[in-house]
Amino acid sequence: MLQMFLSDSSEHLKPCRPERCAGKVRASKSRIPLFLAVIVFSMGSFSPAIAVDWHSSIFGRLTGRSSGSVTDKNTKVYFSPGGGCTEAVVEALAGAQKSVFIQAYSFTSSPIAKALVEAHRRGVSIQIILDKSNRAAHYSSADFLSRAGIPNFIDAAHAIAHNKIMVIDERQVITGSFNFTRAAEARNAENLLVINDKVLAWQFIHNWTAHKQHSEPYVRRPKVH
Repeated sequence: MLQMFLSDSSEHLKPCRPERCAGKVRASKSRIPLFLAVIVFSMGSFSPAIAVDWHSSIFGRLTGRSSGSVTDKNTKVYFSPGGGCTEAVVEALAGAQKSVFIQAYSFTSSPIAKALVEAHRRGVSIQIILDKSNRAAHYSSADFLSRAGIPNFIDAAHAIAHNKIMVIDERQVITGSFNFTRAAEARNAENLLVINDKVLAWQFIHNWTAHKQHSEPYVRRPKVH
């Protein structure tokens, strides 16, 4: 195909009348996007990471949004704004069967909070560690989740408790720059990884447990009527 493309392009270098030359140049340019698409999808079979970058770039240019792409069978990556990060988290939580360990800096996402409550009602064990800023925040999902019976803890041992992770059923890790907030989904430039790996999951659980040891129970604020 490459040879055909080059041979066709070389014909346009031959002398011709101005009107015919203009037509041939337009036809040659029209082949370029198709030719690049063939390269992108061909590269996908040899280098998935490169294919993801190309796919995300093309998708973003065409739609103005970021995309979620499969890098391999155990890993998915999403980008915001508008790239489906919140939806990916909610979908993962809908499949939770046993446990969810969470660390978050800011947590105000209503869809994610509701998905956690639904999982809690199914009998899933959920524990959340939050940054100390949630004590004074105008709104934090910690209040909503606490009222639903989900234990929340405050990690005040650091300048900022900036981890953003979920470990689901001791096998699936959700992490990245993405805060569990509406702003992160709708306005910010963020990334989110969903990784199925038991070894990695246990490393995150071990770290979560270390932070839990110096964290304090979250004290729910009185509900304003």
